[in-house]
Amino acid sequence: MFNIVSYVIFLMVSSYITIDVGRRCFQAGKVYLEYLIHDSDMCLTINRILLGCYYLLSLGYIAVNLAFWDRVSSLEEVIAVTAIRIGYIALILCVLHFMNIFTLYFLRNKLTLK
Repeated sequence: MFNIVSYVIFLMVSSYITIDVGRRCFQAGKVYLEYLIHDSDMCLTINRILLGCYYLLSLGYIAVNLAFWDRVSSLEEVIAVTAIRIGYIALILCVLHFMNIFTLYFLRNKLTLK
């Protein structure tokens, strides 16, 4: 019973975080990509590809994460395990976001040096 409660809480919170962060990065990323690339059609295409890859990777990790869940037998464990798993998701999303920003920044610098 406790496992099902922790699964539902984890899926709801982590899916909401993933979708909200993806939407916000998609909106804010338009300006950043146009600054870097100067081609609005290419920026929109790259932004959509990044969003799709982000969703696939993040939601896939969330789904796989459920397979490695330990048995939860009390309300305290529900809170602890769910908080730790959601924290991992938040850290991974942060790392993915900054990897994308640094990659685009370094690609832009490489293109402007030519």
